[in-house]
Amino acid sequence: MRKIALSALIIAVFLFASCATKVSDDSFSKIYDKHSGLIVAGATKYTVKSGDTLANIARNAYGGVETPAFYYPVIMLASKNTILDPDKIQPGMELTIPNLQVNLANPEGRSAVKGVILDLSNVERSRKRTETADGMRKLANSL
Repeated sequence: MRKIALSALIIAVFLFASCATKVSDDSFSKIYDKHSGLIVAGATKYTVKSGDTLANIARNAYGGVETPAFYYPVIMLASKNTILDPDKIQPGMELTIPNLQVNLANPEGRSAVKGVILDLSNVERSRKRTETADGMRKLANSL
């Protein structure tokens, strides 16, 4: 009887711990719905290749700015119909890469960029990626 109770307790703790840091697709959808104004006119397309990460794609697309990898939420917002979770990109997905400078020069675009970076910094924090979360928050607050 004790073995069954102990096993059930271990399973319950494991399930609770695994759910504590899990972010649902619905959470990402709510973030996307919250932010509008991103300018995608003139955006380029990028097809995800094996081994790609959103941070690396952002680094390559926005290499002319400080901390370009932290701009990956901009790509997510522009590609919201293709990708929800930044950890679940797959080869063959076609992403939209908006022009960052155009968005930062426009008040609505800048607001969308700032907001989506701030919200996704909270997702990174919930996933225990503190350094990334802090860097993203610092970037967003500088915009």
